[in-house]
Amino acid sequence: MPYRAPVTDYEFLFRHVIGFDQVAGTERFAEASEDMVAAILTEAGKMSEEVMSPLQRPGDLEPARLENGIVRTSPGFADGWNAIAEGGWIGMSGNPEYGGMGLPMTVATSVNEMMSAACLSLQLAPLMSQGQIEAMEHHASDAIKDLYLPKLMSGEWSGTMNLTEPQAGSDVGALSSKAVPNGDGTFSVTGQKIYISWGDNDFAKNICHLVLARLPDGVPGTKGISLFVVPRNLPDDRGDAGVANSLKVVSLEHKMGLHGSPTCVMQFDGATGWLVGKEHGGMAAMFTMMNNARLGVGGQGVGVAEGAYQQALTYALERKQGKSAGGSIADHADVRRMLLSMKADVFAARAILLSCAVAIDMQTATADADWAARAAFLTPIAKAFGTDTGIAVADTGVQVHGGMGFIEETGAAQYYRDVRVTAIYEGTNGIQAMDLVARKMMDGGDAAARLLDEIEDHAEHARATLPELAESVWEATETLREATEWLVDQKDMNARFAGAVPYLRAFARVLGGHYHLVAALADPDGPREKLARFYINALLPEHAGLLAQSQNGAGDLYALNLEELAE
Repeated sequence: MPYRAPVTDYEFLFRHVIGFDQVAGTERFAEASEDMVAAILTEAGKMSEEVMSPLQRPGDLEPARLENGIVRTSPGFADGWNAIAEGGWIGMSGNPEYGGMGLPMTVATSVNEMMSAACLSLQLAPLMSQGQIEAMEHHASDAIKDLYLPKLMSGEWSGTMNLTEPQAGSDVGALSSKAVPNGDGTFSVTGQKIYISWGDNDFAKNICHLVLARLPDGVPGTKGISLFVVPRNLPDDRGDAGVANSLKVVSLEHKMGLHGSPTCVMQFDGATGWLVGKEHGGMAAMFTMMNNARLGVGGQGVGVAEGAYQQALTYALERKQGKSAGGSIADHADVRRMLLSMKADVFAARAILLSCAVAIDMQTATADADWAARAAFLTPIAKAFGTDTGIAVADTGVQVHGGMGFIEETGAAQYYRDVRVTAIYEGTNGIQAMDLVARKMMDGGDAAARLLDEIEDHAEHARATLPELAESVWEATETLREATEWLVDQKDMNARFAGAVPYLRAFARVLGGHYHLVAALADPDGPREKLARFYINALLPEHAGLLAQSQNGAGDLYALNLEELAE
């Protein structure tokens, strides 16, 4: 079915819910007026609807393939990439000095979400370049910036991240790739990387790989890792893509979904590379890439949820079955429950995502430590809840279709197959939750407490207008505060980790209730208030059971030994 970009939803969130006026009020982003943002979102919406959405099914049915060492992309993907590049959508938040738009991350996140809804396989390509652009802006030398950034932002070249190795998985410190100085400022990089999204294509003139490797004097573990840019083709004297480097695509992964996105096994055999950042400072640069990608992947989840919801709603409105007032299955109570749950969670996940982006923008514009802490705290929640929502909504979308959801021709199953990996890559959602209860609480829970204070203050304000909804949100926040204090008090990190996933989801549930309440106050008696009532009455109560799980500790998890697990 045709995708409709939800531009009005973004505009409502910007204007009434996420506090984007704070971003526009800074000197750094003073040009991001309401009219300008509306124009950008409208144009990005048209591109997503008219150019990318028609590529969704062809990318699934005619996957990327490897022929004689060259990746051949799905039909129409080259034209889609060119449209993205020509619109300036790759360098949206990039430094204007190198050809970027300099837009707030909040706007860029909204655009990326629309593109994800339209065609996730293709959207992965610019997302990879965006992560590389941000890493280079923060860590690369001026010479590397001058050569690579304009080409990456224009789409002439594309970028990748090469982190994972077969024997290491999520344990990045266990990598075995090596980098040896050549004596001329370059390095010889050798090793194999797996799961490299868009590791090659047939439309960019060069592919720029950011590769983690260990120098000869690098100590074991993460502290001995460095980052290198290793291009597919070595730049010539004019800065153009020249002769081939000593690297190749070994194979393409055969995946459950995202068939239009080539996921490569990459082999580097003494390939020439240049250091990005300091020697042994690769982890700092990697986290710059990863944090950018985690926000982007959260947006992918929300985008796919939007696309799956739109398709399920259209089917439900058209499908005639049984007796109902309106004649379609959309009037059956259980189908209505599914549709409302989908819509309510899309709103909640989108609000969390964009609130995280606002915090990043405020950190960028003000260098304020509290904004930096908020951005860091919200990032794992935005990534995990955004992708969990994408998976859940896509799964529910199949259910709304009934038997037809299990038939590939409807396209409903593709949303689920495509989005399922988002809970795995760029740090599994379990790793996001562990990060939340460990690293993000090294401040003793201060960042969490400030956020909870704001939610409760707003709920107090809302009591005069929406007393029942406000009371539910306030009480849920207090329960969450008690659980947060319990987690902070646990010195055994395994006790925190055991409850990390339900805790993160409970925090997202409460944040969702807060943002729905804010929306309800801005739209009294309107659709936003009605949707908020459903979320707060039907979905928010899940937080209580989740928080009970989060405080169980690790004892029950290890009560059965490994032999007993196998019985």
